Amino acid sequence: MTHPVNRTILLFDIERYSDRDDVEQAYLRRMLYDIADRTLAAAGVEETKRLRADRGDSVMELIDADASPIALLRSLLTEAPAQLRTVNRMASSSAQIRLRSVLATGFVAIDGQGGWVGSDLNHACRLLDAKLLRAALRERTDDFALCVSESIHQGIVRHGHPGIAPEEFHPVTLESKNGPLGAWLHGPLPKTAPPDAAPAADPAPGQDAAAPAAQAPAAGPASQGPGATFHFSGGTPSFGGSLVAGDQHGVSGGTVHGDVHLGGTDQGGTR
Repeated sequence: MTHPVNRTILLFDIERYSDRDDVEQAYLRRMLYDIADRTLAAAGVEETKRLRADRGDSVMELIDADASPIALLRSLLTEAPAQLRTVNRMASSSAQIRLRSVLATGFVAIDGQGGWVGSDLNHACRLLDAKLLRAALRERTDDFALCVSESIHQGIVRHGHPGIAPEEFHPVTLESKNGPLGAWLHGPLPKTAPPDAAPAADPAPGQDAAAPAAQAPAAGPASQGPGATFHFSGGTPSFGGSLVAGDQHGVSGGTVHGDVHLGGTDQGGTR
């Protein structure tokens, strides 16, 4: 296994993918790839600085740390919604594509089987699958909902770089099996709070947000290690709607015992 390397983590997931037939799913996958590629190109991210994992209704991008996360976030706020509007303007109702997205940073290693390993990666996948992010997208008239990790907010959002408005991001706390997970939702909070999340208090003017809630210790067997292993080159493990079966071994030697279910029922093929 390689040593963990700090990377930017970008996730996209298609809403209601499993409700479509095979022809519609194939079309949505092509559109998902096109939107992801155009968003990254607009951010100046070269293909040589990216690694991609395909999970059918979802894609994951690991991006080299020297590619600007500021430019990438700005592109997610502008280019991705614009691409969605362009695609959906000409698409039939059955071919409309709506996306959830997560932007995070963290240390990720690659094992001998091509699996991606890291607790920061696990956290990003849980954000993507959170009921709050799903609820936010359902209630919006546009076709895109974005959530960023605490590290992205602390390092980028709160500094108010051009094209990034800190006041448009709202702190939330998501419940996970490893304890509370802090994040920031772009745009309005859903009117009906789902059971796995609660809005967090906005920091007072001039004050930084609280430290990530995900750092709180978790009880039970899952707290024995900081991460789990995700294999994206075959088998059943996935994110955004699948099962990771068996004990999972983290970057630092920890183990999460038992099957890990990240929600949903969709199963996508690998590329």
